[in-house]
This record gives sequence, structure tokens and C-alpha cells, in this order.
Amino acid sequence: MTDDARYEEGLAVRRAVLGEAHVARASANVTAFDADFQRFITEGAWGSVWSRPGFTPRERSIVTLALLAALGHHEEVALHVRATANTGATPEDMSEAMLHVAVYAGVPAANSAIKVVKQTLAAMAAETAAGAATEPTEPR
Repeated sequence: MTDDARYEEGLAVRRAVLGEAHVARASANVTAFDADFQRFITEGAWGSVWSRPGFTPRERSIVTLALLAALGHHEEVALHVRATANTGATPEDMSEAMLHVAVYAGVPAANSAIKVVKQTLAAMAAETAAGAATEPTEPR
């Protein structure tokens, strides 16, 4: 697969997981400083990993949330909690993942991530009740 094809496939998967509006906002914020980085994550994370057939989007969400929680990347945890609206991972899946984080990465990492998950799920529920979109947002 060519780099351009991997990028296009990655962009399609990124849109499916994070939502069209989110990807459009992220793309609109690209500068010369981070253009190469944005292409790298679109090709690498989305075009080379998320597009693979080995896991379902739900399974990739669960693994991604556990890894981000273990590493303490809370903004990305919130982003990927919101993405579960598109991947099918449930609050029960996320709860189970956080138990694994507690055992394998430590209780403090899980505790911090659980707070982010709960806050994000509550915000999503409030947005749904108010008729607003629950699409992911990220600071890029």
C-alpha cells in the first residue's frame, strides 16, 4: 500500500471513529509546525493500526482506553471515551478495562482515568439529553 493510500484509509477510519466534524476541526487547525505529525498519526495510528482486521473497532477502543489510562494521557482518554459512541465499546467495557489498568499499571493510574471516564460519560449523557452531539474533541 502506498503512503497516500494508507493516509486515505487512515483518514476514513479516523472519521468513522472520531467523527467527521472532529476530523474537520483537527484538519483546519494543522499548521506547518504539526502537518507532518498529523500525517504521521493518520497514516500510522489510523491507516496502519486501527484499519487492521484483527480487532473490531470496539476491541480497539477498549485496548486504546486501557493504554491511555495506564500512561496517564487524560485528554486522550476523554477523546476515546467519546469515540465509543462510534465504536460500540460500552461503559461496562470501559469499567473492565480500568480494572485491568489498576492491576497492571497501578491503582492511581486507574483511579485518575476512572474520574475522566465518568466525567466524560456524564457530559455525553447531558449533551444527548440536550440534543447536542457527543463527538470527540481533542486539543489539536
